[in-house]
Amino acid sequence: MTSKIKYESVKVGDALPTVTVENVSRPDFVRYAGASGDFVPLHYDQTFVEAAGIPTVFAQGMWTAGCLSRCLTDFAGAGYVRHFKVRFARQVWPGDTLTCRGKVTGKNEKNGEKLVEGEVEVVNQKGEATVRGNFAVAAT
Repeated sequence: MTSKIKYESVKVGDALPTVTVENVSRPDFVRYAGASGDFVPLHYDQTFVEAAGIPTVFAQGMWTAGCLSRCLTDFAGAGYVRHFKVRFARQVWPGDTLTCRGKVTGKNEKNGEKLVEGEVEVVNQKGEATVRGNFAVAAT
């Protein structure tokens, strides 16, 4: 299997495929907790969060990063992500709609591999960034 992208045809400024996650829900957080083992009560226990002064549960940061990673795999294909680093900016709440997007910022060759590099982010329905990051994917 080869990368979905051709090094020669990718240009700086090209957009990655956008991934939209509509109406984020508590069950999303619970499913992620089961899959990841991240059972911190902030993500599923309403009584716990209210006692902590938080209005409601919120998404695990890595759940949101996982949604964002789909931009990379949709762009290059599974197995071609070489670097993916994120920074969490704000919580994701039940009911939010997320837009995961990115753009190419550079190209280079390292250790004989052609790499496409860029920036990615998740924004909520208010246009607020919840996660920002950067990436490198292999191209053919």
